[in-house]
Amino acid sequence: MNGTLAVIFLVASLTDMGFNDCATGCLGPEQAVQRLSFQAAKVEFQEDIIGNEVYVGYDVGMSYGPFQPTLGASVTDDGAYWIGAGAKWTSQGVFDSPFFIESSLMPGYFEKGDGPDLSGHLQFRSSLGLGYPFANGATILASYDHRSNADTQMPNPGLETIAVRVAFPF
Repeated sequence: MNGTLAVIFLVASLTDMGFNDCATGCLGPEQAVQRLSFQAAKVEFQEDIIGNEVYVGYDVGMSYGPFQPTLGASVTDDGAYWIGAGAKWTSQGVFDSPFFIESSLMPGYFEKGDGPDLSGHLQFRSSLGLGYPFANGATILASYDHRSNADTQMPNPGLETIAVRVAFPF
């Protein structure tokens, strides 16, 4: 995957910012929906499913232009864990339907446990998903994410997850 999801995040969010936010201040702060999310995922390494992962996330109640700060932590059934912080972009009115696209980029700390060696503790997690919002503000999202060291160390193997996430507002 080598950076494709990170590029999608940057292109989509910066394009959205140019069209929708720069008239009033490109990175102006605004209130956003605070959410707590829970995710279950299959973990893929070098095209093989190697286990399961549980993820918990928190979306901060502010956004800066199209960017909403987000925090996340995950653990796999082989004892690997990741914790990070970054930004999330969620499409607003891109489709003429209730569905939305969400993308994120989050650097974080990774500990391999009994899982594969990703060449270092600094791992960047980028994600792309398709979601549906409920009337009460909750969402459900199917996503694919990639984690790697972004060539900060060699080699640079990647770890992917295929997930379903539910998020609840508060």
